[in-house]
Amino acid sequence: MTANYDDIIHLPHHVSDRHPHMSVSDRAAQFSPFAALTGHGAAIKETARLTGGRIELDEYIKDDLSHRMQIISDNIKEKPEILITYFKPDDKKSGGSYATAIGAVKKIDEYGRVIIMTDGTIIPVDEIIGIDGEIFESIEFQSCNEES
Repeated sequence: MTANYDDIIHLPHHVSDRHPHMSVSDRAAQFSPFAALTGHGAAIKETARLTGGRIELDEYIKDDLSHRMQIISDNIKEKPEILITYFKPDDKKSGGSYATAIGAVKKIDEYGRVIIMTDGTIIPVDEIIGIDGEIFESIEFQSCNEES
């Protein structure tokens, strides 16, 4: 077996004049695994992500929300803390999810139909399903006392 390579076994290692020497890390990269389906895992994960549907509100709830928006508008200078529950449509597929924002209202843009919170959160008025806060309890308590 050794007789087959006796003529080249002691020759110096060949160094190319045309190609620069490749570093060990670049050479190792040639043998790294190949991902034929790049992004496939992310696409499967996105498809599996669940989104919910939008709740349709009846006229009584819409009237109550409108009344609460008026109370907020009348007392906006006091910056009462409120909790707004609203629907956030999904950017990538149909449906979405419900979110809550807690804080003070900075501005109600009637033309743009949005509420702007002091922290910069912008909430579309048409997506709101609930508004709560101490301000409503105190106003409802006052109206009950006035009726008595």
